Amino acid sequence: MPARQTSFLFDLDGTLVDSVYQHVLAWHEALQAEGIELSVWRIHRRIGMSGGLFTNMLLRETGLAIEPQRIERLRHLHAEAYGRRAGQVRPLPGARELLAYLTQAGLPWAIATSGRMETAGPVLNNLGVDPGTVPVITRDKVKYAKPDPDLFLAAADALGHPIESACVVGDSIWDMLAARRAGALGVGLLSGGYGEDELVRASAYRVYQDPADLLRHIDEVGGRQ
Repeated sequence: MPARQTSFLFDLDGTLVDSVYQHVLAWHEALQAEGIELSVWRIHRRIGMSGGLFTNMLLRETGLAIEPQRIERLRHLHAEAYGRRAGQVRPLPGARELLAYLTQAGLPWAIATSGRMETAGPVLNNLGVDPGTVPVITRDKVKYAKPDPDLFLAAADALGHPIESACVVGDSIWDMLAARRAGALGVGLLSGGYGEDELVRASAYRVYQDPADLLRHIDEVGGRQ
């Protein structure tokens, strides 16, 4: 029986683009607009989750009432605040080269992000990724986002490859937990601010500094022709 071809499923923020702290500051601005004081470091620890789950957890930590209208209001405030910062976002070192290598090698890849297309769209354009030709699964397309496995399962399905032969690349513990629940191999990157020990405890098979470092070691995770 021939060996299964490895596919690659990428998170977006903090994995392919340097946007984590823009999201942190955008959430901080949105919370302040609602009169909610929360330390920036606490916000950072939740980046990578779906916006709804994120706001649920943050509001619960503050002991404030969690109302659907308030959660939706916060989501819109965050999207607006992030939109004002989106021009600062740049691809992480080696991101474009990594995706180009996979394409040239004939290795299938897709993007699965907890963000909605309203925030992911401009960033994808900056990265040079066309959602019309590359499978891009956003929060809009699944019932649950990370740490649930739905995003990565949908991305594997869009590629037509089994999730069991997929390598999920992400920067947060939520990516690694979702990969584990999906039955995929998790590979962590330090470019989103989480530590190596945290990613390993969340089931990362390997941890690299950024996309450039992953590309240098791509054979270690099955990324060969």
